[in-house]
Amino acid sequence: MSGPALKHVDSHAAIHEAAYIEAKELTDLLEKVMKDGKMDKAHELAYVVIEHWETRTLRHADSEEEGLYKEIKKEQPEKSDDIVALTRDHDILRLLVKEIKAILADGAVNDAVLEKFHALLHVNLLHNQKEEEILPHH
Repeated sequence: MSGPALKHVDSHAAIHEAAYIEAKELTDLLEKVMKDGKMDKAHELAYVVIEHWETRTLRHADSEEEGLYKEIKKEQPEKSDDIVALTRDHDILRLLVKEIKAILADGAVNDAVLEKFHALLHVNLLHNQKEEEILPHH
């Protein structure tokens, strides 16, 4: 079963918005640190941004897949295709995080890392909009 916050569209949207704003602020800070040429600090900060994605957004995604999505498919089978698409969005977020971690493991923090963080933000924003459209409105 999903917790009540995941089932209620307004509280669910608030969870999404808070995590997104934090990720955006961290990404903006990373971009500034990189522009300032502080690459050691940027490398360290990139791991902080990854940790944010893993502990906030991806953990939230896991809980959605384990509960909310199953409940929606059961209660509203006509939304099954939407749930498949939303789950694929989660997979894309996980793949981007994995790609960033691989680049960072090689010791690099570069424009490719920043581009992938921006891609995470964009995919996440589109995902949240779609998810909030299909959530039951009580």
